[in-house]
Amino acid sequence: MEGVSQGLIIGISIGVIIGVLLAISALLCIRYRRKRSQISSTSSRSTATAPIRSNGFDSCTILSDSTTGLESPKASEMNGFSLRLEGPRKKSVVSVSGIPKYSYKDLQKATHNFTTVIGQGAFGSVYKAQMLTGETVAVKILATDSKQGEREFQAEVLLLSRLHHRNLVNLVGYCAEKGQHMLVYVYMTNGSLASHLYSAENEPLNWDLRVCIALEVARGLEYLHDGAIPPVVHRDIKSSNILLDQSMRARVADFGLSREEMANPHASHVRGTFGYLDPEYISTRAFTKKSDVYSFGVLLFELIAGRSPQQGLTEYVELAALSTEGRLGWEELVDSRLEGNFDVRELNDIAALAYKCINRFSRKRPSMRDVVQSLSRILKLKHNRKHHNRAQSASVEDVCIDMDPSGAQTPNAELVGNESVDSLAHIPEV
Repeated sequence: MEGVSQGLIIGISIGVIIGVLLAISALLCIRYRRKRSQISSTSSRSTATAPIRSNGFDSCTILSDSTTGLESPKASEMNGFSLRLEGPRKKSVVSVSGIPKYSYKDLQKATHNFTTVIGQGAFGSVYKAQMLTGETVAVKILATDSKQGEREFQAEVLLLSRLHHRNLVNLVGYCAEKGQHMLVYVYMTNGSLASHLYSAENEPLNWDLRVCIALEVARGLEYLHDGAIPPVVHRDIKSSNILLDQSMRARVADFGLSREEMANPHASHVRGTFGYLDPEYISTRAFTKKSDVYSFGVLLFELIAGRSPQQGLTEYVELAALSTEGRLGWEELVDSRLEGNFDVRELNDIAALAYKCINRFSRKRPSMRDVVQSLSRILKLKHNRKHHNRAQSASVEDVCIDMDPSGAQTPNAELVGNESVDSLAHIPEV
């Protein structure tokens, strides 16, 4: 009897131990699954957005003001982590988490079977598309027979999926079906800067608008260089890659040649547009932020002269620089279509800044942060001068109106005019 009771006790003990072990195992399994799900959700959130640094270098303006672009279409595929690029012989995967995916059929319908061409580039055509949601977008189709086009597709998707700024053209979707690689952008109503500088169909840009466009392009580049992590070098700044929206705000476009600065800066082949290329880049095959600064300097002179590098702009600038010593006397460069309607002080300051940007030695060029601050300072002084002029005009009107009722003699008009000129002479130069 005693032996039976001992066997029963041992059996119960073993059962309890097994039950406890099973319970512990189940608990550990549940905790492991929860922890794994938390890790995966955290990683998916971190890949959806890349770190973007906010800058406050210029007290007059926000240098890295961001925007999210257009609202994503309802049919978008927002949860995908990768995009397969299907070519005739290979497949590659590009991370585009958070970028909407459009179907080939929808884009074909929105572009009326790809007949609404609005631009033609080295790596494909751009079409205007009217989506079912009512929004208007631009669809860039990369050339199917271009290996460079596929690399550009990868570069633009990867970069633009994490770069968002009011002075950059925002990517709002992509399509990779039927052997086609398509990028969907915000539609820019007023086309390229080049079309406004050189096309007879458009009215000439006035001087103030040219200065504002220069500052907006500089802000976009400053964001790429100092706001993005890691920094990005655009490598193809030119007037045809600057687009204007409905409000004539400038945005930097076409990131197919862009590279992160931490990547290997040396390339076996020179890429870009001749006339805008940094001489150091041509000789060393190494591109840096200062390469973009050089291209921006050429763009500044383009805005001043209304002349492209293909029309001998660089030689024109060098001839003018011989008599200016890099600072004053740039008036001979000015676009004749402005008909003399420009501020001479602003012209000389902006031209002098542009000349620093195209220095043959990159170490002597300013940074884009310095350029933004200089252009902002020029516009701030313009504002101060206009405010001062309005105040002077108001004071003159007060003197003329406030006459002595007894018939006292009014101030001499010539004297009043001389006082106004004398007071304006004290406005500090840039």
